[in-house]
Amino acid sequence: MPHRILESKESLAHDSALLHVQGSAEFIDDRPCVARELLVGLVSSPHARARIRAIDVSKALNIAGIIAIFDHTSLSHNLWGSIFQDQVLLAAGEVNYVGEVILILAATDERAIRAAQKAILIDYDVLPAILSIDAARHKESFIGSQRQIARGDVAAALHQAPHRLHSQVQIDGADHFYLENQVAIAYPRDDGVLEVHSSTQHPTEVQALVAEALGLASKDVVCQVKRLGGAFGGKETQAAPFAVYAAVVAHHCRRPARVLLTKDDDMLMTGKRNPFQVSYDVGFAADGTIMALDAQLFSDGGAYADLSTAIMERAMTHVDNAYFLPTVRIRGQVCRTNVHPHTAFRGFGGPKGVALIEHAIEHIAHYLSLDAYDVRFRNCYHGPERSRTPYGQLVVGDQLRPLFTSLAERCAYRSRRAALSTAQPQPGQLLRGMSLTAVKFGISFITRFLNQGNALIHIYQDGSLQVTTGAIEMGQGVHTRIAQLVAEEFALPVSRIRVMTTQTDKNANTSATAASSGTDLNGSAALVACRRLKQRLALMYQALIAVDPELWPSRTIGLGLTDDLRLADELAAPITFADHKVYIEGQPHRAIDFSVLVREAYFNRLPLSEYGFYKIEDLDFNKVSGEGRAFLYFTQGVACSEVEVNPGTGEVKVLRSDILMDLGRPINQAMDVGQIRGAFIQGLGWITTEQLVYSDGGRLLSHSPSTYKIPTVHDIPRIFNVDLIESIETTTMHKGRAVGEPPLLLSFSVWTAIMNALNHDRAPDQFASLAIPASRERILRVLHPGEFSRWEAPSP
Repeated sequence: MPHRILESKESLAHDSALLHVQGSAEFIDDRPCVARELLVGLVSSPHARARIRAIDVSKALNIAGIIAIFDHTSLSHNLWGSIFQDQVLLAAGEVNYVGEVILILAATDERAIRAAQKAILIDYDVLPAILSIDAARHKESFIGSQRQIARGDVAAALHQAPHRLHSQVQIDGADHFYLENQVAIAYPRDDGVLEVHSSTQHPTEVQALVAEALGLASKDVVCQVKRLGGAFGGKETQAAPFAVYAAVVAHHCRRPARVLLTKDDDMLMTGKRNPFQVSYDVGFAADGTIMALDAQLFSDGGAYADLSTAIMERAMTHVDNAYFLPTVRIRGQVCRTNVHPHTAFRGFGGPKGVALIEHAIEHIAHYLSLDAYDVRFRNCYHGPERSRTPYGQLVVGDQLRPLFTSLAERCAYRSRRAALSTAQPQPGQLLRGMSLTAVKFGISFITRFLNQGNALIHIYQDGSLQVTTGAIEMGQGVHTRIAQLVAEEFALPVSRIRVMTTQTDKNANTSATAASSGTDLNGSAALVACRRLKQRLALMYQALIAVDPELWPSRTIGLGLTDDLRLADELAAPITFADHKVYIEGQPHRAIDFSVLVREAYFNRLPLSEYGFYKIEDLDFNKVSGEGRAFLYFTQGVACSEVEVNPGTGEVKVLRSDILMDLGRPINQAMDVGQIRGAFIQGLGWITTEQLVYSDGGRLLSHSPSTYKIPTVHDIPRIFNVDLIESIETTTMHKGRAVGEPPLLLSFSVWTAIMNALNHDRAPDQFASLAIPASRERILRVLHPGEFSRWEAPSP
């Protein structure tokens, strides 16, 4: 039965929407320069791997405007890393990727920095570098140990399967391409506190790393974040070193210091989405039902670990995606290479696991001459016998099959597919393909201790509220959502709520705003604080209505006529907060205005501030055995895309995309739909046009908008429909489901649609695979392999 579609309703605008449109929203580099402020420049390695023989900075120190130059000896601690402490802040003795920072320059102006960078002489002994997953595998250059998730006897099940296919897929990385580059400003305060403003998703990590690098206690460092100009995972860990570079200058020179990378330097120096090399051996029945899957994943972690092992874990836990795998083995290994350390990116490792299974299903469907939609539907999770993931978690609230059927009906999949199947393209004619894929994305951090959040709420005497949490606003609207949750809880207009700048002296020991968990963790913590305050105010209301208004605290305490009103331990009747008022349930005629109640509470010496803490319970995933409950719940959705491929140029046009998702009860429906569209388009860029090109020496060549193609308005689907179904998520306090990352994975419907177009008239055993991104060149190589072979053949 098709789902009821959630009707569109008016939603509150993003709290910074007007400021963004006006161009008046303040980002870090918009902060005016203050007296004696220094600029921070960096000297980095031009080599992928080399030994540093000698460094001569004498000429640079004589340049007017150069105040100081710092190397690794200026740090109290030089090693860092979110999981493994294997990365240096400043290279000491050896460099391991192009762009690795060696020196920090403190200068009064940009001209001096550029002159000093040219004047510094570094003598290198260039060493052999590992620049690919294949080379790392050959050299057994790995980060961490191989992980495994398994169920059943895979070898036996593959042997018994009537049909069997295997393939390997190359999945390249992608740049975050946030509009605000890496930036930080550090201010040394007169009381010994170092105040750091950083464009980071993780202010607690910045605080800790700055303190450790400078030999300070965390109490002496405050990290403050107002808003980010985009991040997408690229500022979860990798903002922290740049904050350290500014802090080093500020601390040693006792002057404010600012570091801001250019787009070229940012792209050259910072890690990307991890490239992956995935392979599968899949056994299946004649109707396409998967009987066994043996999957192997290798990722390129770059020179240091960063978050790559955690990214691999999420990739492995998403190999199943929306499909039940009765017998399965999933192995994952991170490779160490000599490129920038790769890092978090929207979806983390999830997209790489999903790419593997979606490619396998497309492969199966082509081999059996079946509609891939039917193969996907047949393999979908549905209970009770086919409802456990490979790692043993029960898929609760499964909506996948109903979502498939609902979207297929809404987008007229069957009739459109029939029209495509009967069309016989002529040589040179545009090719068309269509595909309907799903996503089942786990929400929460797999690393258990990160699943905690806190919030601080102040109610002021006029009835307005300030809220601070550990959530970082980076354009996704988390502050707006939290404000709405608080306003709804107290039945106040959102205009009475202000969500404050995130800073570590207000909310300590926070987790990164990542894993689509920002609202779940911080919004829930805010609700915990709200409900404690509501209980306190409800007891105050109960006490007030029991006495003559002339004896209320505001009219008596000032004169010292009476003592504080005594509050009961429990409520005698349920209390309602509605329409800015508070009253006994069913008795609105006895209402007291919220602001009046707050003022009376203040005069009665009741605390009007509250700290709320929230943690996700019952997560027990064991990373060693690969078993347990890894996620609180799963966000689910489906997408159908139709594409047109030009066989002469390789150009792809997305003619139409339809998306249907279950987001529970949206806090802000318009924002959620915006997140879906944005994530899908970002994924579309990754799987079609965003190609990273490196030199033979490991230097990124596509490091600017002129050489790296992100999506434009011309790339989005010509018809683009997004709908939500009516449902309620029962595991979250706010009754909604996370939306930040899951929709990105629905862009695979475009990738598989392109493969569908390319395989239109191919024999069942001649499946045309496509790497990611499915660039024009790669499409042309599939369509015209003979021409490329002739062009690339050695000259006689």
